[in-house]
Amino acid sequence: MNEFYGYERPDGRVGVRNHLLVIAPIDCSYEPAKQVAAQVEGAVAVTQYLGCRADEMLVNALVGTGRNPNVAGILLFGLGCEVLTNDLLMEGLEDTGKPIESIVIQEDGGTIRAMEKGVRALQRMAQEVGELRRETFPLSELTLAVECGGSDATSGLAANPAVGVAADRLIEEGGTVMFSEPQEMIGTQHILARRAVSEKVASDIYEMIEKQEKRLSAMGVDSRYMSKGNIDGGLTTIEEKSLGAIRKGGTKPIQGVLWNTWDRFDLPDEPGLYLQDGTGWDVPSVTHMVAAGAQMVCFTSGRGSTTGHAVAPVIKVTGNPKTYGNLEDNIDINAGTILDGSESLNSVGRRIFDEIVSVANGKKTKAEALGFKDYVVFGRSRAAERLLGHC
Repeated sequence: MNEFYGYERPDGRVGVRNHLLVIAPIDCSYEPAKQVAAQVEGAVAVTQYLGCRADEMLVNALVGTGRNPNVAGILLFGLGCEVLTNDLLMEGLEDTGKPIESIVIQEDGGTIRAMEKGVRALQRMAQEVGELRRETFPLSELTLAVECGGSDATSGLAANPAVGVAADRLIEEGGTVMFSEPQEMIGTQHILARRAVSEKVASDIYEMIEKQEKRLSAMGVDSRYMSKGNIDGGLTTIEEKSLGAIRKGGTKPIQGVLWNTWDRFDLPDEPGLYLQDGTGWDVPSVTHMVAAGAQMVCFTSGRGSTTGHAVAPVIKVTGNPKTYGNLEDNIDINAGTILDGSESLNSVGRRIFDEIVSVANGKKTKAEALGFKDYVVFGRSRAAERLLGHC
């Protein structure tokens, strides 16, 4: 099993879904944008809630989502007086070769007329992209984001290492894997740095995690912080949590750090394993990895999660048999069989890998079946970063 069926985009990248994306650059136009998307099958609307601003991190997230190969066509749906304009987003999207249209409520006859135009635009795109058919591609065209949230003691023992087995297998097939959440790498810097392909990458790993510790300290947050759910689930220290968290990335060498700053938004430039300079919060972490090119997500949760994503299928894995029983309508893979001895770690890892390929071929995840389309952009204060010496 070394191939999958996907949709080739004009830029040569391959999608596993064929979504139409409606981008509202400001939340002021999001409600009508959602209603427009709801009228056309396969369309989904996203926005950002960081205010009327146009800093580079925000632009990179929205543009990156539009450039993701799971997106077949784009409708920009603005209000008209916002700082982050449709034209600014268009500059980062027009070279994709995808069909793109722009509507501005204040310039296109008001809300109702703009919505009518938006629906017609999406219908035109749907007819165009509906003619696309899945073709065969090697697994090397896949980029997988791995994430964990709501971790408990089973996460580091079962779910994360099993996902790590699948991640290793995908990399062996020439694919790419990334994971983020630098605050959940605290205490493991030396372990991750030993896996770096160069001294520069090792230095970047230390730098990324140190910067995150400084941010937490500046906000008055203890870097050893764990949520109530983590503690109730049996985790005792941040080191224990971190040691379990990094196992979802497997064992392969780390090719680089994908920086997520004002002056750069890195994408993987060759196959292999990467760390992203993201956030520790689940949904925005996933959002920014998908913006960096991940077509799929493997999300582990010991306590349970409902998370999906607007344009990327999210496969959820738990190592807790009780959680699987309680949230079977949300969880795709039960890795708790490792703990009860009915399956080996490698067996569950192979099962997760097979599920990744099946989902790439079009199988719906539980989150997709439920219609969950989570999307949250995160930002950082440039002034605060400057005070911390980060820019």
